[in-house]
Formats: sequence, C-alpha cells, structure tokens
Amino acid sequence: MSFQALFAEVTAGNQHFGHRQHVHLTWLAVRRHGTEEAIAVVSDGIRQTARYAGAPQKYHATVSRAWVEAVGHHAAERPGEDFPAFADANPALLDKRLLSRFYSSALLASAPARTGWVEPDREPFP
Repeated sequence: MSFQALFAEVTAGNQHFGHRQHVHLTWLAVRRHGTEEAIAVVSDGIRQTARYAGAPQKYHATVSRAWVEAVGHHAAERPGEDFPAFADANPALLDKRLLSRFYSSALLASAPARTGWVEPDREPFP
C-alpha cells in the first residue's frame, strides 16, 4: 500500500494531520508491510511530500526511520490490536519528544542524521 493510500486512510473525514495521525499512518505501514519495508514506505512518502511542498530540507532520515522502528517494536508486542488500543497501550509514542530519550539534539541536528541513519547516542532502542 502506498504512502498516499495510507495518508488518505488516516485522514478520511478529517483534514488534521498531527502527530497522532503520523503515528497511525506509521502503524498501518508496519502492520501491512512489516517494519523493514515500512521504513522505506514512510521515509520515501515523507521525503516526497516535503519536496512537493517546496520544503525538501524538512525531511529528516534518522527521525523518519526512528519513528518507524519505535512503532514497529511496539506493534510486534501487540499484533492483534486496532490503532486506538495500540495508542492507549503505548502513550509514549504519542509524545513528539520521545526521540529525545534516545538522541541528543546535537546529533539530530547533524548533517549525517538529516541525510542518513545514525544510531542513538543517549540510549539504544529497545
């Protein structure tokens, strides 16, 4: 399923696309494609959306992949849930600042993190 189809499913009947919707889209991608393939689906979709919006500099490779990996880790623990149950069971994923537990702001601001994957420097992912 393409990023655009996932986006349409998450935003159906609602024009708002905040952090919760982003996590929902990522959860759908992980459930339908597995974490590894979802990394490409979500990252490529965000990169294309940023480029289309005239802001390609807003794409961040490490942040995009880290969120998919975080959602994928928790989705694997509870495979039969719907998204509301998943979100209720994993409230930390709804906190936009979650990655700051794993990454320093200096590392995330670096060129290597913006353009490719870098490992966390504060705490490893579960």
